[in-house]
Amino acid sequence: MSRDPAGAVILSAFQRIECFCRTRIFSAPQRRQAASVLGLLILASTVFAGQSAETLREKATSSGARVFTLRKAIETAFQRNPAILTARQEIRRTKGVQIQVLSQALPHLDATAAFNYTDPSLNNGSGGSLITTGGTPSPTPAPTATPVSSALRAATLTTPTTSFSSIADSYNLRLTASQLLYNGSVVPAIKGAGSASDASLYALRNTIDQVIATVREQFYTVILDKALIGVQEESVHLLESQLKDQQNRFEAGTVPRFNVLQAEVALANQQPALITARNNYRIAQIQLGRTIGLDFDPRRGDKAPLECVGELAFEPREIPLPVAIELGKERRPFLKQQRANILVQVQQLRGAFAGIQPSLSMNGGYAFESSEFSDKLSAVATGWFFGITGSWAIFDGLQTVGAVKSARATLSQAKITYDDAVRQVEVEVQQAYSNLQQDRELYASQSKNVDQAREALRLATARLGVGAGVQLDVLNAQLALTQAQSTRLSALAAYNSDLAEFDRATATDTIYHDDFDDPMMRKRRETRMTTTTVTPSPK
Repeated sequence: MSRDPAGAVILSAFQRIECFCRTRIFSAPQRRQAASVLGLLILASTVFAGQSAETLREKATSSGARVFTLRKAIETAFQRNPAILTARQEIRRTKGVQIQVLSQALPHLDATAAFNYTDPSLNNGSGGSLITTGGTPSPTPAPTATPVSSALRAATLTTPTTSFSSIADSYNLRLTASQLLYNGSVVPAIKGAGSASDASLYALRNTIDQVIATVREQFYTVILDKALIGVQEESVHLLESQLKDQQNRFEAGTVPRFNVLQAEVALANQQPALITARNNYRIAQIQLGRTIGLDFDPRRGDKAPLECVGELAFEPREIPLPVAIELGKERRPFLKQQRANILVQVQQLRGAFAGIQPSLSMNGGYAFESSEFSDKLSAVATGWFFGITGSWAIFDGLQTVGAVKSARATLSQAKITYDDAVRQVEVEVQQAYSNLQQDRELYASQSKNVDQAREALRLATARLGVGAGVQLDVLNAQLALTQAQSTRLSALAAYNSDLAEFDRATATDTIYHDDFDDPMMRKRRETRMTTTTVTPSPK
């Protein structure tokens, strides 16, 4: 799913082999061998992809923390992030619902059996049971219609006859096949379930895009906090050397005690910033570990759960704003999910009209029934039965009218939600684009400022060394350099984080191949092609 082709190939191979192993019957040694072969394939693919140097760095540190590159963190999140796992289960749930709805249009085969025993003393007190045969049978539902054998058909009379039977045991066995011929709600329900399945797929893609952006932002935050620790440590070391220099000068009698106290105060004021930077670094590592799905390991104690390997880089992304907005509208899974929800509501509206449409079903089967005149189990009557059942609600008390109005209102709500979602995508793209511009300007300005602050510190230190300057100038120059370095690092990290958000808003961080033909996007593409190809001819 990531932009790295090698990572996508490795992940795809891993999933296919894992699925193959799960769907085949293997013993435990065979599964271990398959896992070993899979590991070798992944290692070979990584080396051939030119990532051997990066892989060598992904080994456990002396503290036991796992080392993650950005790509490895994203791939781990694919497998362990709770949001992605939940979205995958939602796809399975909607697939199950789709199968349930589809089953209504498929034939059903049922087998029923019954055995009855009646005490002879209860048979009308005369040792026999009252049995009525013949006459015009009362209408019964087709699935429970009594099978008609050849013997029973011959005994059918216009006037019913009554006889007594002393049979205590009776049994019957029926195999019934039923098929729905027409129902106004089944076809829309099947299509709506398919659109709901598509919506769950787009929801998974939207979740993947969000997780990728979150992992990238948190990864860059870890790298930033680690770099800020280095800046604060460098500042502390410089202040410590400044304090030591002032102490030596004080002992030599060239500077007053005030200079030493001033250097001590500056060093003490810098310590909290270093402590805060280290704590922010630990918190950022913990948050990233939770996002990629790492569990707490008691063996590591209070050490970091992971270590990130990477650096903040400035990669210009030149995409015009109108193009970026058009990409977001066309490729965002979030909008595709909303469009699929509209299709679901369209089918719900069509299904609401089923209340005023007829329903027709057919059933038939074969039956085995014990004889009514013999207590032998071998005396059985067999025969086929067939029936057709139909119903049509002439007036349902305006129930269908209410259902149609409710479905139309729900469809209108889905369309309004989609229109608002389009505006939301436009706002997200514009905000991300504006943030990128701000980050670029801040990074460019602070890059020059760092060079100037470093030169100012060098001049202040040189002036103090020859006695032409004061210590306060050096401290101020050191503070200005620390602030400039921190601001530049923050701007660079913000640029990378906002770039991740920009890629999510425009859906350019992942590429999917859709088999679903979206009718709304098809109309948009046809309109675009017409606008592009049909141009007025010059006179």
